[in-house]
Amino acid sequence: MLRINDEIILQDWELSEQFVRSSGPGGQNVNKVSSAVELRFEAARSPSLPGPVKTRLKRLAGRRWTLEGALIIQCDETRSQARNRDIARDRLADLIRKALVAPKRRIATRPTLGSKKRRLKAKKVRGEVKSMRGRVDPED
Repeated sequence: MLRINDEIILQDWELSEQFVRSSGPGGQNVNKVSSAVELRFEAARSPSLPGPVKTRLKRLAGRRWTLEGALIIQCDETRSQARNRDIARDRLADLIRKALVAPKRRIATRPTLGSKKRRLKAKKVRGEVKSMRGRVDPED
């Protein structure tokens, strides 16, 4: 069981872990011990998450989201299997917490009259500077 916040708790059947050999630190230990963890969360089938949260989670997950609708998080930071497992679970919880926050709707605004006038004045000044760069008549 993984607690995200007061309302959302992920059940054990939604999470599955697979331990694989790590490419990270550990010297000869790397070749013998499966210390890296691959945490799989069945996000699309999860009854714990509302629909809009799942959509935002899919966008945030990017390449970690599979075609079956699962979210896969890999961790091989440390030599300890238990520590890697905790890190992977923390990353999943953080990702879901980010997906819980609905983005603020943008309110369309118009430029002020003063900003329009300043922009047009700057364009006019710049145009005058450029027009003065023309050929110089030798008669003058």
